[in-house]
Amino acid sequence: MTRPAGDPGFATESYRRAKSIWRGIPLTKEARARKQMLRTASQPFASGRDPRPLGDIITGEAATMGWTLELAQARLIDQWPQLVGEAMAGHAQVTRIENGVLQVQCDSTAWATELRRLRGEIITRMLREHPEAQVREIRFIRPGAPSWKHGPRSVQGRGPRDTYG
Repeated sequence: MTRPAGDPGFATESYRRAKSIWRGIPLTKEARARKQMLRTASQPFASGRDPRPLGDIITGEAATMGWTLELAQARLIDQWPQLVGEAMAGHAQVTRIENGVLQVQCDSTAWATELRRLRGEIITRMLREHPEAQVREIRFIRPGAPSWKHGPRSVQGRGPRDTYG
């Protein structure tokens, strides 16, 4: 009985199995199936030789490297204007996502107050459309006060006593 080319035979397969057990890594059925698939994949017209879509390859590699959370959060930041609307997005910029908290910098205190009022609706919509981003909370930050330190001879002190925000 002749074996087809590429068939390892009983002796070779026994050697590989003994070698894997000696190393402490038993050869499982999945590993054997993977090795068999790799052997058949190198043959022309075998299954698994068809080209795959680039999107599937990138998604698989991102999952392998553990980038799925960061990519989902970046997608959320990119789609912030569609999430809250163009008018609100013009007055509120996402600054960062850290530990499940989305931080949004607002143009004025009025916009920060308005967005705080709509926080529940925004979080509900965000969880429905972007659950993989794992954002649990939104923090709206009021605008910062302008700096009064101008030039090399600025005076030490608190500056003007007006409140900003």
